Formats: sequence, C-alpha cells, structure tokens
Amino acid sequence: MHKYFKILITFSLLIGTIFAFKKSEYGLGIFFIFLSAIPVFLFFRNEYLLLGFFRIRKQDMEGLGKWLGHVKNPKSQLIKSQRAYYYFLSGILTAQSNITQSEKHMKKALEIGLKFKHDRAMAKLNLSAAALSNGHKRQAEILLSEARDLDSAGILSEQIKMMREQMKRVNIGRNLQNPNMRQARKFF
Repeated sequence: MHKYFKILITFSLLIGTIFAFKKSEYGLGIFFIFLSAIPVFLFFRNEYLLLGFFRIRKQDMEGLGKWLGHVKNPKSQLIKSQRAYYYFLSGILTAQSNITQSEKHMKKALEIGLKFKHDRAMAKLNLSAAALSNGHKRQAEILLSEARDLDSAGILSEQIKMMREQMKRVNIGRNLQNPNMRQARKFF
C-alpha cells in the first residue's frame, strides 16, 4: 500500500469521527479514533517489514523473501528509515546466494541510515565478509574493526571472532608466496 494512501485513510476516519461526534454517536466516534490509529502506526512501521522481521526471528528465509516481495517500489511505499531496513533485510536474504548483491543492499542500507548500532554492526560485518571474498583484506579488516566498535552489547562478538580467524587463514597479498606451492628444484 502506498505510504500516502495510509494518511488518506487516517484523515477519512478522522472526518468520520467528527461526523459521529456531531450526531452524538460518541461510541462510534471513539471507535473511529482508535481505528484511525492503525494507519498512523502502519505509516511509521510498515506491515511487510514487521512480518519480515518476524520471519527472520523464526529463521524462515523463504517467508522473509515472500514478505519483502510485497514491497514493489520501496521509494514510494516506505519512509526513509523503513527503506534502510528494507535494504538491510534484502542484504541478509541475499547474503547466502549472491554476496555482491548483498553488498550493494548493505551499502545502501548504511547510506540511508540504520537506527540501531547493532544493525549497523551487522551490516558492517556482512560488508567485511563481502570484501574478504572479493580479495580486499585491508578493507575487510577496517570494516570488521568498525563492526566491533559498534557492537557495544557484544551481540556479534562470536561472529566477529570467527571472521578474524577466517582472515588469518586467508593468504592475500602481492608478494606473498603460496605455502602449498612445491619447492622449485635445481637440476644442476
């Protein structure tokens, strides 16, 4: 549903409230006041994103994809902060299958602005994994240290530790020799 259509519904319900109070239908007026609060709530908290967060808590990625699929045009359907979380959830959804697409979504979510520090830390951690898979070890280290700084509650400490261990095993560099390469033999 378009974001401004929700405001239109709210105004029509408020007009109905005024009409009900003028006709001395106080019960119906109060009911319309409570009913008009629903579209206002859904203007600031999109119903598809709420259902998507519920699905991600249940670790149902197919359900998350289904609910995110209902958002056809994020720019017209969502306000700015909701767009950031839409791209954040899209990045999480595509992280397993397409790391470059996930990287684009996470960068866009950070660019728009995620509200919570732990969400920004999760986005930086995913960007760090994408940078490491593309062979940019230094950028991955910088992003991982930023994620560690943002994770003040220690929610992602285990994932950050696993990422550090993975970085130690990766041998990326210009003048580094592959340790598995056979020794050059001298014949004479």
